[in-house]
Amino acid sequence: MSQTRPDWLVGADRGAAAAERIYTAAADLLARDGFDALDIDALAARVHCSRATVYRHAGGKTQIRDAVLARSAARIVETVRAAVTGLSGRARVLTAVEVAVGEVRSDPVARLLVGVSGTGVLVTSDTVTGFARDLAGLADDDPEAANWIVRVVLALLFWPATDSATERRMLERFLAPGFGPEPS
Repeated sequence: MSQTRPDWLVGADRGAAAAERIYTAAADLLARDGFDALDIDALAARVHCSRATVYRHAGGKTQIRDAVLARSAARIVETVRAAVTGLSGRARVLTAVEVAVGEVRSDPVARLLVGVSGTGVLVTSDTVTGFARDLAGLADDDPEAANWIVRVVLALLFWPATDSATERRMLERFLAPGFGPEPS
């Protein structure tokens, strides 16, 4: 059984390091030029390698786009998960929505996804509603509540309030009551 040893030059698995470098450059290109403009030749030039190296370590356009999106989503989910640790009920839902909206707004790849795919893909995605259910601490038997949270997040992304304090007041007034009584 062969064991992967760290590469003497990069200090890690060479293939993983190559993929990381490719995905990082792809995220920059996607954020700058959009999904449709992703070009393997431009990506290869950016990371100073051949097209074959890009395909070998990261795949084609679809695989690269999906990997970059997955990395962005994973980062956002982990940030939200950390923010809601120890919270429950209304506080958890409000925090999850606020942090998710802020993270999507600050992530160039996530912003691009929302702008390109529109709401259809996001509100019908089992993965996206699963994240909403998990992060908001909802029961598995209430898919409509998770779907509603996804729609609220999208609404705030497409039609933001004038400032974060106004958004918070709207969430407290209109979203939070659907998730239990106010804590005493």
